[in-house]
Amino acid sequence: MSFSNYLETELLDHVFTNSAYTAPSTLYLALFTSNPADDASGTEVSTSGTAYARQTVTFTVSGNTATTSAAVEFPTATASFGTVTHVAVYDASTAGNLIAYAALTSSKAIDTGDVFRVPAGDLDITLD
Repeated sequence: MSFSNYLETELLDHVFTNSAYTAPSTLYLALFTSNPADDASGTEVSTSGTAYARQTVTFTVSGNTATTSAAVEFPTATASFGTVTHVAVYDASTAGNLIAYAALTSSKAIDTGDVFRVPAGDLDITLD
């Protein structure tokens, strides 16, 4: 996963200027039909009539990698989500700040009646 411009600036300020950074108490996983990019400019799945909503996500950290510690399941689609190409981590259930994002290994079309799931341990954020 790549860090967003927001998180990069927060971390640099925290480490190099001793500015406080308060980590979010809850993180949310979002689905995108285009690359969110560092500035969060991509297209998130629409909430209008689809039953889509960001879902809480938790991580464990080992070494230089944070890995999802529990499965994440999105609501059953009541209308097409489109083709999901990227996932992103946010600090709020709506709006908020993009934290990190990544392309899926394989894009996935989510149609009416489908459920998008991320199994525990299948999403990694690595610092190198």
